[in-house]
Amino acid sequence: MDYISPKEVAGTMMNTAVYKSSLPVRDLLIRGALAGALLAISVTLALLATSQTGLSLMGAFVFPVGFVIIVILGLELVTGSFSLVPLAWFEGKISFRVMANNLFWVFLGNLLGSVLFALLFWAASTETGQVSQLGNIEQSLILISEKKTIGYGDHGAAGLFAAFVKAILCNWMVCMGVVMSMTSKSTLGKILAAGIPIFIFFALGYEHAVVNMFVIPAGMMFGAKVSISDWWLYNQLIVTAGNIVGGLLFTGMAIYYTYNRKGQVSTSQN
Repeated sequence: MDYISPKEVAGTMMNTAVYKSSLPVRDLLIRGALAGALLAISVTLALLATSQTGLSLMGAFVFPVGFVIIVILGLELVTGSFSLVPLAWFEGKISFRVMANNLFWVFLGNLLGSVLFALLFWAASTETGQVSQLGNIEQSLILISEKKTIGYGDHGAAGLFAAFVKAILCNWMVCMGVVMSMTSKSTLGKILAAGIPIFIFFALGYEHAVVNMFVIPAGMMFGAKVSISDWWLYNQLIVTAGNIVGGLLFTGMAIYYTYNRKGQVSTSQN
């Protein structure tokens, strides 16, 4: 049968966490960079769909394509790892240093891939700065970049707290997509199961650390009035912290510890 029960998924979650922790730095960087670039491509596709139809829900409908590619190819997305890798540390299967190293290198890989695509997209859109007229996607990136940084900063602590809460809600759904992809053995089943929660987070406008690694610097390249310190202090750091809380607490720990039973969990891989 195609369906994998939640009890079996709990075992797969732990096996996946241990496997991810064993990957060498080279693989974490390569797979992380590919994942960051794929999400960035998905964002531009979503902005295109929104601008052409005038419906933000249409953008949310197409955005999950990048995420499901990441899932199917087994690439590394740090927001998904937030829900899995710490579980292996909690259970004593890896050390804190191994966990921290894994998350750091995947984060760096995601950042490199996201910024690289932002640079390539800027070069393609402006003919390396020779064209000053911007299209709908580029203008949207400017607005989003400013809204996600100085938009929060202008409201002080309340704005930063809002970003933190949106990040919690976002990665709750993103990591639910990671876990739900483990409930199916088929490619189509994984696509459908993984894509549904991703549609939800994007449609509701929540904050995703890796998505922001693209949209904010891309907006800056196209002329957004945002500095590097604005990017990191008003968004990237606080959103990353919120993503950790949402992914680990509400998905990773919640699903694993409610279904894991010592000696009863199947460790079959999907």
